[in-house]
Amino acid sequence: MDLGLDGKVAVVTGASKGIGLAIAAALVAEGAHVIAGARSSSTQLDALTQDGAARAVAVDLGTVEGPGLLVDAALADRGRIDILVNNVGSVTPRTTGFLLVTDDEWAHSITLNFLAAVRTTRAALPAMLTAGRGSIVNTASVNATLPDPAVIDYGAAKAALVNLTKALSKEFGPHGIRVNSISPGPVATDLWLGAGGVAHTIAATTGSTADSVAHAAAAQAVTGRFTKPEEVADLALFLASDHVAGNITGANLTIDGGFTTETH
Repeated sequence: MDLGLDGKVAVVTGASKGIGLAIAAALVAEGAHVIAGARSSSTQLDALTQDGAARAVAVDLGTVEGPGLLVDAALADRGRIDILVNNVGSVTPRTTGFLLVTDDEWAHSITLNFLAAVRTTRAALPAMLTAGRGSIVNTASVNATLPDPAVIDYGAAKAALVNLTKALSKEFGPHGIRVNSISPGPVATDLWLGAGGVAHTIAATTGSTADSVAHAAAAQAVTGRFTKPEEVADLALFLASDHVAGNITGANLTIDGGFTTETH
């Protein structure tokens, strides 16, 4: 299916690894030009930039000025932004309970998982409004609607992101700008499976192993496995495409292999 993304200009945050890297690679494969923002690049992201289809911009999206610098780089490079994917995020399991989560930890989580998207969107919207079109895709989480004390600050930030998505879709839909979010369950990336990831952190406090923690999490999905980052990327591209999703806005689409079963 032709998604109509050839020649589009896309900004992707948190694009050096995991879901962000998969989204950047999928966009390049569809013919889009990608401005990839992250604190540092990676071997895989460097490979995407070799033929000029993508440009890596080193920027700290956890700072007040970082998102604006990324958007400025995109506009200076291509003169417009057709697609914005707010993907940057971070999660740290709170294995000692709510009472020991500090203000600094709350601030860090809210900044990366929510305010980075607020700031990048605020910087990109004027160009989209001038063009009279645009698509914004936010990477949320099943924890936006699945409260879990072990990731309480992360879940609260992602809930705010889903609410923001809906509010922005209402304000800017009449101006030709669509805003949607994706809520993945556990995804096979370093955030979950890498050294220092969720599985290792939980295992270290429970006397278990990272493999057994990951296996137990995967077993909660009816498919019995983690979602692949490329599958999240495919969903992001679907939502980004005006060709196939032109009348979808304000939606939050779950991709979790049946991990969650609640109806809304």
